[in-house]
Amino acid sequence: MNEAHPFFAAIHLSAGYGRQPVLRDISFTLEQGCLAGVLGANGCGKTTLLKAICGILPHAGRCTLQETCLEQLTPRQLARRCGYIPQRSGISIDLSVLEVVLMGFNPQLGLLEHPTPAMREKARRALALTGLAHREKDNYLQLSEGQKQLCILARTLAADSQLLLLDEPESALDFRHRYRILDLLRTWAGKGNGSALVALHDPLLALNCCDQLLVLSDGWVQACLTPGKDALPRIERELAAIYGPVSLQYCTGRNGQRQIVLLKEPD
Repeated sequence: MNEAHPFFAAIHLSAGYGRQPVLRDISFTLEQGCLAGVLGANGCGKTTLLKAICGILPHAGRCTLQETCLEQLTPRQLARRCGYIPQRSGISIDLSVLEVVLMGFNPQLGLLEHPTPAMREKARRALALTGLAHREKDNYLQLSEGQKQLCILARTLAADSQLLLLDEPESALDFRHRYRILDLLRTWAGKGNGSALVALHDPLLALNCCDQLLVLSDGWVQACLTPGKDALPRIERELAAIYGPVSLQYCTGRNGQRQIVLLKEPD
């Protein structure tokens, strides 16, 4: 994808609730295969941004995905291209884990049409990727909150969306599974399937797992960072605007992989 036609672009995006603006004239691009994180203080517009892109929230400006204007698509067409995972699934009825994953194929099915055997196989493969293969017959409502998030991720991966939008998927997960879910997204994106935009609460997770970081502040894009390339002092300055003074250092793990360590400094 060349620079003139990025894989995804948000162009002069503004959105809010009633007369209260939250996002103000935001523009950015994503290349195919990118895992991008969104960081910012509470109320900065992370959730609003994701909802605007996937068409849940009315907005000014436009979004393009592979040169297609998303605002011109029907809700069904948009759902085929963009997979959105909110902080809470909203599912409140008894469904098996497999049935929840199969819901991801609804935009591809006609009225009263049932998922095909091929769709069921894709759903099972997605559950295996998220570590829930042994839970496919269990009641979704009886899963832990973290397991529910993994199930909804499996639903999104199975549906072959081109753009994944996730709202703080790590918030209900323990330390191990926080990195697992980001590794799954990075592997998915790295295979050329599409790109993912993930609102994250944990800056350390974002720094070590994302290819690109959007730093939001008061509804604006304060900075666009590339953790693997940008100098640590620059990243420190941008993050300090959100979290207060911080120090970043590189640390090498036992496997020889270099990671970033974040320390909070006194104000």
